[in-house]
Amino acid sequence: MGSGLRHALGRAALIGGIAGAAASFAAPASAQTTTAASTISAADTAWMIVATAFVLMMTIPGLALFYSGMVRKKNVLATMAQSLSAVALISILWVAFGYSLTFVGQGPWLGSLDRIFLAGMTMDSVNPAAKTIPEALFMLYQMTFAVITVALVAGSVADRMKFSAYLLFSVGWFIFVYIPLAHWVWGGGFLGSAGVLDFAGGTVVHLSAGIGGLVAAMVIGQRHGYGHDNLSPFDLSLAVIGTGLLWVGWFGFNGGSALGANSRAIYAIIATHLAACAGALTWGAIEWVTRRKPSVLGMISGAVAGLGTITPASGFVAPWHGIIIGIIAGAVCYWACTYLKHRFNYDDSLDVFGVHGIGGLIGTLLAGVFAVHAIGGASGLLEGNAWQLLLQFYGVGVTLIWSAGMTLVLLKVVGGFVPLRVTRDQELEGLDLTQHGEALQ
Repeated sequence: MGSGLRHALGRAALIGGIAGAAASFAAPASAQTTTAASTISAADTAWMIVATAFVLMMTIPGLALFYSGMVRKKNVLATMAQSLSAVALISILWVAFGYSLTFVGQGPWLGSLDRIFLAGMTMDSVNPAAKTIPEALFMLYQMTFAVITVALVAGSVADRMKFSAYLLFSVGWFIFVYIPLAHWVWGGGFLGSAGVLDFAGGTVVHLSAGIGGLVAAMVIGQRHGYGHDNLSPFDLSLAVIGTGLLWVGWFGFNGGSALGANSRAIYAIIATHLAACAGALTWGAIEWVTRRKPSVLGMISGAVAGLGTITPASGFVAPWHGIIIGIIAGAVCYWACTYLKHRFNYDDSLDVFGVHGIGGLIGTLLAGVFAVHAIGGASGLLEGNAWQLLLQFYGVGVTLIWSAGMTLVLLKVVGGFVPLRVTRDQELEGLDLTQHGEALQ
């Protein structure tokens, strides 16, 4: 009996030893997996899924409704088609190579092609820029930014750009304007490394789209009848609904740029909301004083101006700064969309430059004025750091030169393959019928 017990104990010890050895060999791989997975936060992931949906909503249906409500009836569907096609086209290009060139690798000019068609991405992999959410989610979130930036440009040339030319131009603009700028500022490139502040897209999104749209409007030329025909919006109620969707979506745009469910995201959301409110009230008040009536178009334009202007500063400033920035946005963007536009007589159909371009410019500069170190880790002019404001001028200058120059080159190249604008007869008939074979009844 004693001998049997000893044999049983011996066998148990042998089995335990083998199991222990097996466990010791497996431990390194298991530990690595656990460590990688443990950096991913369920709360951050949940918030960023919501933020991603919000930003996608900004393009379709938000921007599609906002833009189409401000064009004439015969161009409503064509305007919506531009936003819809930007979502479809840029999303595929982003997965193919856009994400990799923008956010993979730390080169000063461009990233790498290590993630081409998402090669090597796993369920648990993370990007160094967002270590608490899955890399796939970070990729998807940044995709929505690329989509809406390209779609924004179309507003400057609404009513007259040929759809085939728009598609070719969008591909080129995404590759040669958006990808480099996004990498330079957010992907480890030279602007971000130099210390230029852009929380959610003052340079990368709004200024680049605004100046690109201005160049496109000037190259393609004015709409027939501009300055004397009735070019009034078809249905401002659509534009108001679009504004509401953009406004809510901007909570994901700016709040999501904190890349986590944290206090900085909340501060950014509050500043964003207050800037939109202040922008709408300021634009409306100016119209009330100068024209005796505050227009609905003016108030929604002021709201969007406030939203675009607070974007680069939203994660660096105190919430109440949003009110000041919104007031400045409403006043300056109103001036740009009235006096400046008429002074130089350019036909920026939906005021992309006046609202987004000017808003992105002044918002980027104001980030260098109001930045609070305790919030975003950077001090602005009001905290005694004048150098930060100089850096913001540097970022604005690079963005202006690159976006304007590359947009001009791309338009010339695309124009060599297909006409940039529809014919006079097609424009008078409307782009809905001539470009898509459909029309509102």
